[in-house]
Amino acid sequence: MVALAKPEVTDPHDREKGLPVIDDALVSTALDAALRTGGEFAEVFVEDRRSSSGRLDDGRIEELGSGRSRGAGIRVVSGDTTGFAHTADLSEAGLLAAATAAAAAARGGGGGVRTVDLDRTATSPQPVTTRPEDVAKTTKVELLRRADEAARSAGDAIRQVSASYGDSRRRFLVANSDGLLTGDDQTRTLFVVGVVASGDTGMQTGRRSVGHTMGFELFDRYHVEDLAREAAAQAITKLSARPAPSGALPVVIGPGGGGVLFHEACGHGLEADHIQKDVSVFAGRVGELVASPLVTIVDDGAMPNEWGTFTVDDEGTPAQRNVLIQDGVLTDFMWDRLRARKEGRPLSGNGRRQSYQHLPMVRMTNTYLTNGETDPADILADTPSGVYVTHLGGGQVNTATGDFVFGMTEAYLIEDGRITEPLREGNLIGNGPKVLEAIDAVGNDFAMGPPGSCGKDGQSVPVGDGVPTLRVTELTVGGTAA
Repeated sequence: MVALAKPEVTDPHDREKGLPVIDDALVSTALDAALRTGGEFAEVFVEDRRSSSGRLDDGRIEELGSGRSRGAGIRVVSGDTTGFAHTADLSEAGLLAAATAAAAAARGGGGGVRTVDLDRTATSPQPVTTRPEDVAKTTKVELLRRADEAARSAGDAIRQVSASYGDSRRRFLVANSDGLLTGDDQTRTLFVVGVVASGDTGMQTGRRSVGHTMGFELFDRYHVEDLAREAAAQAITKLSARPAPSGALPVVIGPGGGGVLFHEACGHGLEADHIQKDVSVFAGRVGELVASPLVTIVDDGAMPNEWGTFTVDDEGTPAQRNVLIQDGVLTDFMWDRLRARKEGRPLSGNGRRQSYQHLPMVRMTNTYLTNGETDPADILADTPSGVYVTHLGGGQVNTATGDFVFGMTEAYLIEDGRITEPLREGNLIGNGPKVLEAIDAVGNDFAMGPPGSCGKDGQSVPVGDGVPTLRVTELTVGGTAA
């Protein structure tokens, strides 16, 4: 019989307020069934997720709804083979069927991952819980309308406004054959405003978003009117933008909004699964100088309230601050439980999954480049010409080579050490390791960027990223100016 170490309970109603309500004995029974036929490691992950959302477009409420999903995923490891089954049936029969299926898949051998889908769930009732779910829908709709009015008040150039609100509460319990029993209770709240402005040069867009791991108190910290006015100002400013230059130029990246560059260009290459598959440019380079000595990169799932923050990861490992590159030297990678066990490495708290229907894998949390000591104004003044990037959009990265392409959604020309004219959207083209080496100035104005969603192998999880002002001596700008 698997003996589970119970989590500390400080409140008699802690299980209802925190972890999903499921009997510990039932979890133990499922683990025993998973191990009965020779599995080396077994894990039960039980999840209860509730969410609500709303969307306004062109002055009309287009969507307003909520949802709930509950279920369990059971993983069994035998040698190099992982068996996985998930089910929405949390009865003893449902969990035992999933455990038996996962164990049978693991016994199949041959390496790799084999998944059995046992999900036969029906729709669940609307959640009636605390935090954002206790807030009236009319209050959430009012946020959308206030954002719409504030954006449109920016002037006649504003042609379209969209705003969206979302909140989620994700409670899970994870237990494994090592005796672990723990879980987390995660509430996230998000607000996004998008604006379209029209002028003689055509149409331009602006966007602002804010999201944190917290409840409706998010709107005590941020005002939707401010977000809407900023998005409108961005769109209107871009109406008078000139074509972005093209060629190899110095690029200054502003605080916060450029963090996605490092998430994509080097963060994925520091995930242990890419290292073990030898599809990362950083494989075999621990202890080497891989970046400018000004560069320290951290992944930290324990940052208070950030979008990628949690108490324990989806394998039950406590969130922690992991230094990946220290003063330019590669120090370590991000690990999930099985890869850390295989390599004899400490757990880093980077085992994450989209839901109970997915296996955990190595994922980033809040990944950022730490503060430097230089005044941002001095960095600009010391840049005779180049491009200043305020916000980066989507892009593509090859983790094996580090080559990337990112869109610049908000950028300006640098002339004689000053930010001058706005630029139309263009691309930044480069190589992650080379960018790390080419950083020659780091400011002291660190900020986290907007909330992000990271996709990997068909799974999406919330992540954060951030940077202070920094300068890359040379990046290829893909603009349209002659």
